[in-house]
Amino acid sequence: MGRDRETDRDADGAPPPGDGDRPVEERPPSAPDGDAVPAVLRSFVDAVPTPTLACDPESRAIRAANAPAADLLDRDRGALTLTGLDDLGESETTAGGDPVGAAVDAARDVDGVTRFEWTVASAPTRRLELAVRAATVAGREWLIVGLTDVTDRVTAEERLRSQLRVTDAIAATVPAALFQCTARGTLSRWNDRLAADAGYEGEELSGTALTSLFDDETRDAVADALQSVYGEGRSAECEATLVTRSGERVPYRLSLGPVIDGDDVVGAVGVGEDVTEASLREERLAVLTRVLRHNFRNDLNVVTGFTERAIDEVDDPELVAELERVVDTAERLLRVGETSRRVERLLADRPTPRPTDLADTVEEALVTVPPELRERADIAVDVSEGIAVSAVGYLAEAIAELVDNAIRHSDAARPSVSVTAAELPSESWTSLVVADDGPGIPPAERAVLTGEETPLEHASGLGLWYVNWIVSAGGGGFDIGESKAGGTRIEMELRTADGG
Repeated sequence: MGRDRETDRDADGAPPPGDGDRPVEERPPSAPDGDAVPAVLRSFVDAVPTPTLACDPESRAIRAANAPAADLLDRDRGALTLTGLDDLGESETTAGGDPVGAAVDAARDVDGVTRFEWTVASAPTRRLELAVRAATVAGREWLIVGLTDVTDRVTAEERLRSQLRVTDAIAATVPAALFQCTARGTLSRWNDRLAADAGYEGEELSGTALTSLFDDETRDAVADALQSVYGEGRSAECEATLVTRSGERVPYRLSLGPVIDGDDVVGAVGVGEDVTEASLREERLAVLTRVLRHNFRNDLNVVTGFTERAIDEVDDPELVAELERVVDTAERLLRVGETSRRVERLLADRPTPRPTDLADTVEEALVTVPPELRERADIAVDVSEGIAVSAVGYLAEAIAELVDNAIRHSDAARPSVSVTAAELPSESWTSLVVADDGPGIPPAERAVLTGEETPLEHASGLGLWYVNWIVSAGGGGFDIGESKAGGTRIEMELRTADGG
């Protein structure tokens, strides 16, 4: 070390030119034993572009620090060389719980770099990663310490852990099966509900291909849904038969969606539901509905037939009028039965909205209104070309139902019905109005839509329910009011196809 000190002086024993002009903190510091820090060590540390310190391996005292280290630690270099490495942190242990001194000393016993993280400030939290390596410089061993600020990463990880805790709490609370798949379609996370549905415990599902949980007959449906998610980046649904660990077969409904990182699909998330009870309920309801509708229709046809024969045989005008009322009532009930069939079909199809040309849909609706009704009414249409709305495929049936009702229930000698459309100022909605000059919808039928009907009135507004469900299925709204002519005004607010 004496020789190193001599190299910093000229032949006359004076310091190198200009050395006396350096600021105090820039002068070569001395070790406690009086030896100056080798210039080559300071030069080595200064040449490193990242924050770096050089420490005495025995005392862990800092002997050299470069400018990036001084900036990172917010201390001047002279002050740093008067402290020890242990003085930089808030605690005597690393982030992993080991003594800092032991972690640093371990670098002398390994061939390579020893890394650990250390909290150097707590308000706000500041975390550094230290990379410590033993090195021989100027014939002596030193500890070279690289410093990296990892505070942002630690903060992001803590935020992620917090989000995962919330996600896990939600997953544990939701009564449906929730799961996440890797980019290869294997399960990586799931809640207890999925494990219970499949009959597995703990980590037994880890790495299991989602498709392998389903039977051979329906496995392709799950694979196709996953292909839509991974290949096209869009959500998909399917129904399949889950095979439990004990071999039980369970009707199951899956809803899958993509996990996207940038432009890449890196995984999938899904919701699963055991639909055993729902399937049985729907099956039994369908059977009940078909049987009742068949008997309902047959019996009413008998009533109508016998009543019409009675009308032909009766000469009393008052009795004929009463019998005709029976026929009208029977025909109305038959129409209710037909409407119930269409409602059943709508609920079974679960249609999704799609762009629909409104003018074409209105034209299609009017064609389906019975000719005898169209011929005894004046129907005015004012729907501009080019209006596209988001609606399910049953919209034409809804419009036809309203026009049919307007004509059929009118007390005018020649009913008037108007069908008009206008794009609303928001440009996200289109208003379609069917108005008439009839007596208006009775309060009992309006009450059907508000849930205020009595048990004796619950079937009277089934047609209105049907229209309301069709409009709602497309994300629209439905309102009943009074027309300018004193009749009924029914407005359907429909989302425009490009209106968001």
